[in-house]
Amino acid sequence: MKQKMIILTGPTAVGKTELSIALAHRLGGSIISADSMQIYKYMDIGTAKIKPEEMGGIPHYLVDELLPSEEFHVVRFQQMAKQALEEIYAQNRIPIVVGGTGFYIQALLYDIDFAGTGEESSIRKNLERIAKEEGAEVLHARLQEVDPESAKIIHPNNVKRTIRALEFYEETKTPISAHNEEQRQKESPYDFRYFVLTHDRGILYERIEQRVDQMLQEGLVEEVRHLKDMGYTRDMVSMQGLGYKEILSYLDEEISLDQAVSILKRDTRHFAKRQLTWFRRERDVIWLDKREYPTTDVLLSKIEENLW
Repeated sequence: MKQKMIILTGPTAVGKTELSIALAHRLGGSIISADSMQIYKYMDIGTAKIKPEEMGGIPHYLVDELLPSEEFHVVRFQQMAKQALEEIYAQNRIPIVVGGTGFYIQALLYDIDFAGTGEESSIRKNLERIAKEEGAEVLHARLQEVDPESAKIIHPNNVKRTIRALEFYEETKTPISAHNEEQRQKESPYDFRYFVLTHDRGILYERIEQRVDQMLQEGLVEEVRHLKDMGYTRDMVSMQGLGYKEILSYLDEEISLDQAVSILKRDTRHFAKRQLTWFRRERDVIWLDKREYPTTDVLLSKIEENLW
C-alpha cells in the first residue's frame, strides 16, 4: 500500500497558504513547505512566510529551520522533506506539501535520484570562478547552448542552479533536463493528489503588485537592512531570493527604492509565469481555477471530490 500525499501548489500570491490551513484542518493534515525561501530564519516579510498565529495549530515543517548563511537546494529539500514525511505518517496524519517550487515537489514526488550532485568538484569550482569573474549571464548563455530546456526554466540570476545544470552536463554529457524528464517518468512511490491553484493572469499580477506594496508597508527594507547588518551577503543563496537582492541593490546605493520596487514587481510576475509553465508540464495534475471556485469552502469541496 502506497502512503497518501496531497500536493497543493500554484504561482506566487495565488492564495495557497489560506487554503492549505483550511484543508489541513478538514483532513487532519500536517504541512510540508515546498518553498525555497521560507526555510530561512529572519526572512519573514520578503518570503511572505506564514506567521505562527496564522498556522491555526497545524504542524508545519521546513519553515524557519535554517540560517540564511546555510545553503538550501533540491537535494537538501528532498532529504528534509522525507524526514518530515516519516514523522507525519508516524502520527497518522496526512502530509500536505504546499509551495511554489515545482522542481522541489517533483524531486519528492518521484524520489528523483541526484546521485553525484552533492560533492564539490573541480568543474563546479571552475564554473563558480567564471560566474564571479565574467558574470552570471555568461554561464546562462553557455547553458542555453547545451541545455536550452533547462535555460528556459532557470532564471539567469539563479547562479547556483545554472552551475548545477552545467556541472551535470560536463560530467555526464547529458542535459540535466533530459535526466529530470527520465526521472519524472518513474512511478511515484506515493498515492498522491496533485492540485494546482490558479487565477486569471491579470488578477494574479494585480495580487503580486499588492503583495509587494504590503511587504514594503510591513518593513521589507528594514528586514533586509537587518540581515545585512547581521553579516548576510548577496553571494549567499538566501540573499539572492526575490525581494532580497533588489532591496540589497537599493541599500548598496546602486538603484533607487522606486527602481528596486519596480524590478521586484516585474521579476515576481515573470516568476509566476515560469511557475505556471512548469506546472503545465506535470502529469496527473488537477487544476483549480479560482474563477470557477471563488470561495475556500467551494475549493475544499472540489478537492475532497478528488481525494481517496
